[in-house]
Order: sequence, then C-alpha cells, then structure tokens
Amino acid sequence: MTRPTSIRAPNTTAALLALSSVTTWVLIAVAAFRGIAGLAGLSPADAGNLPTASPSPTPTPTPALGLEIRDAIGPATALYVQHGLEIAQQRRSPFVILEMDTPGGLSTSMREIISAILASPMPVVGYVAPPGARAASAGTYILYACHIAAMAPATNLGAATPVSIGGSEPAPPAESPSKSGRSGTSAESGKSGKSGKSGKSGKHGESAGSDQPGKPDEQAPVSEPAPQMSAEQQKVLNDSIAYIRGLAQLRGRNADWAEQAVRGAASLPATQALQQHVIDLVAPDLPSLLAQLDGREVRIGNGTVRLDTRGVRVAWMRPDWRTNLLGIITNPEIAYGLLLIGIWGLIFEGYHPGGVLPGVVGVVSLLIALFAFQLLPTNFAGLALLFIGAGMIAAEFFFPAYGSLGIGGLIAFVVGSLILFSGASGIQVALPLIGGLATVGGLVILGIVYLATHARRTPVVTGTQAMLGAVVEAVEDFAARGRVRYGGELWNASSPAPLKAGQAARVVKVEGLTLWVEPLR
Repeated sequence: MTRPTSIRAPNTTAALLALSSVTTWVLIAVAAFRGIAGLAGLSPADAGNLPTASPSPTPTPTPALGLEIRDAIGPATALYVQHGLEIAQQRRSPFVILEMDTPGGLSTSMREIISAILASPMPVVGYVAPPGARAASAGTYILYACHIAAMAPATNLGAATPVSIGGSEPAPPAESPSKSGRSGTSAESGKSGKSGKSGKSGKHGESAGSDQPGKPDEQAPVSEPAPQMSAEQQKVLNDSIAYIRGLAQLRGRNADWAEQAVRGAASLPATQALQQHVIDLVAPDLPSLLAQLDGREVRIGNGTVRLDTRGVRVAWMRPDWRTNLLGIITNPEIAYGLLLIGIWGLIFEGYHPGGVLPGVVGVVSLLIALFAFQLLPTNFAGLALLFIGAGMIAAEFFFPAYGSLGIGGLIAFVVGSLILFSGASGIQVALPLIGGLATVGGLVILGIVYLATHARRTPVVTGTQAMLGAVVEAVEDFAARGRVRYGGELWNASSPAPLKAGQAARVVKVEGLTLWVEPLR
C-alpha cells in the first residue's frame, strides 16, 4: 500500500510559516531603513533606490492678520487693536497689516495702540488706504509707530496738533526752534539789524521795509504775532512733539517733519511723504503692498526679521458689533447724555413710584454710562458733583428753599460737567451742551421759585383757614349757641350776640366742628 500524501502536510505548513516570517522581517527592515533614511535627511531613492510614495504638498504659509481703523480713535479702537495683536501672536502670524482711514481721536487710546505696536513680537505694517483715506492727528502718530509705513496714492497724513475734544480752541502753533535758530529768532531780528536800519529813517524798529534794496522808504507788511499759549497748552504741545520725535527716531524716519506736523499742523500727500522719508513705500492696493514688502528687513527688539510675503494671504479681522457699540457709548458726549438720562430717570421714578418705565430706563442708562466712564479718563470728583447737583435740583421740588438748593445744585452740575474728564487727555464735554443744559436747569429753578412765591401770596382756599372771614347764615334764632349754614352745610355756631333766622354773620374762629361767628354790621 502506498502511504497517504497527507503525512507530508506538516513539512509544507512549516515551509509556509518560514516564508511568511522571512517576508515579515523583510518588510520591517525596509520600513526601518526608510525611517532611518528620513531621519538622516536623505530621500528614499538616495538611500537605496527603494520605491517611494508621491511627495507631500508644500505647506501653506501662515496667513497674515489684517486689522482696520475707521473713523475716530477711541477706547473701543484701542481694545480692538490690542486684541487683534494678541490673536496674531497666538496664530503666529508673520506680520500684521493695520489699514487706517481716521481723522484722529483720543490721545489716551492712541498711546494704548502705540504701546501695543511697540511691544508686538511681529512686524506691524501701517497702511493708509484706500485712495482718498487719511491718517490725520492721532493716525499720524500710529503710522510713525508702525514698523513699516505705507500709503496708497491720493491719501494724506499730518495735522497732528493736539486739540481738545468738546469745542475748545486748539493750541496756537508756535515757531519751530530749528526755524527760529536759522532766522536768528524773530524777537532778536526785530531789535537788532532790522530795527537799526529802520531807525535811520525815523520809523519804528518793527518795520521790515528798510531791509529791501532799492525801496528804503517802502514798508513791507508785518505778520501778526501768534497768540500766547497757556502753560497747559505748552505742556501738551511739547509732550506731543517729544513723543512723535521719539517714534520717528525709533523707526528711522523724518523727525523734523514730524515736529512740524505737531507744531504747525503740517500735512503731506503720499508721494511727498515718500520723498521726504516720512513713509517707507507707496502701494496702490494690497497685492502691490505685499509684493513690495517681500524681502524687507524689520528690526524688532534686538533682532532683525526678514519678511517673506510670497504666497502669504491676509486674513482680515473686522470690528464686530460689540466693538462698534462700544465705540458709540464711549463717545464722551453720548456717555454724558446717558449719565443724565440715568440720573433723571431715577429721580422721576422717585417722584412717581410704580411708573416702572423711568426707573428701568434710568438704571440701564446709568449702568451703560458708568461702564463708558470706566474706559474714559474720568475725573470722579466731577462725576460726584454731577450726582450731587442733580440731587439738589430735585430736592428743590420737595423743600421750599426758594432757590437756594436749586442754585447750589446748578453750580455743582456745571462745575462737575467741566471737570468730568481730565484735561490732559484732550477730552471734555462740549461747552454749548453744558451751557444749554445749565440754561434749561436755571429756567426750571426760576419756574419753581416763581410758583412757590405765587402760591405763598395766594389766599388759602381749602381747610379751616379758608373758612375764616366767610359769610354764614343763621338757620334759627339763638342767643349764644345755635346752627348756621355754610356752603350748603349746617354747622354748630357760637355767637357773642343774638342772631335771628336768616341773618348773616362772619366766621372769626374755627374750633373743631364749631364756628365762632359775629353778626355783620
């Protein structure tokens, strides 16, 4: 008999197991070899011409962050820019583009934005765009603070003289020290050479006509001297000049023109700003800006960063509705109006308890106003005077002080409105608004005083006092006590003289429910 072939199965199984083991080890060795080659920085083909997968696509560069400043600069704008720079740092954006079109704004908010830019670990590109935009006043300072300053054609910057928001006049321009040094100072020129020449002709030393050759007797027009600045205006002006010159020196830009923009409100269009080295480049649109930024080196801290803008897109972070709402309520005059609405709403609710609506409107308005004052540079002494003044005016309705409480409250209200914001910040409530509200308050107080005086002079028409001197009629004959008719009512009466039925008498005293009368003569 032949042996069954199934007896050889164990050998076949062992061969298959051995083959699978060898194959597994070969695959493991290939994978390990690829990993070692990858760690060594070699391509798989160079490390043994092994088959490789298709190469991975080039990673997309991290997008830059775009921020924008529109309209006036306020606390909401400062919070928006600060938050945007924090987001850019978290995303590791290569740079930030700050697009501006602003007429200026609050100096405190401007300084907060500049502090955030100076502390930014990534470059900030200030870009005045689109065409027709401007970076005036506070926008000029911010543009000088940016690592790179760019403008679109048909834009302008400058007019950075500090002014007070709220209606007061700006500080008058003063002559630049550099100009006065070149001209020998205007005061000395009027007393030295020019005055000596004009003195020969017997004219005033202020005349400049004798300096012109060929026309010794013709007098040239003399410019009127600029009005003297107050000590506060001089301090604010010099502080602003030193601030913008420091920014210009930090970024290597034209510091002399920066001083002219602050001292004399000078302005420049984009092309002249580029020629005078006030900005770094002019770009008509965003792609052109990115192309010109490529390869530029920017100094940040103690190091230098080289910009690589090839393939970089810009992700814009627009202001949301909360930022826009915050920008509205932090307007000084709107916050002031909300405060007044809140105060008077609560007062009206106190006059008419249960009205609900004045109280609700007052509480909401007051809380919003206090939140706005938290962001604004508020003088809390002025805020306290506003509350005290409104309370004293309201107390005039309850206590007949004949105007003393009302006048004192009106004075406190006006003074509190004037000092509500710190003067160094350039913010104040508009004087016409304060004057209008004070006028209305004064008229209300005069009306209260008039009504109180008129009411005091008017005879009493109610109560027992109104019964004195009234004429009554006896309804029966009586000698000492009886009854009389008064106003359709029967009253007990007492008379020192006898009265007959139908006889008229006059009330001289009222005691309880008894009238003391005497007969009419």
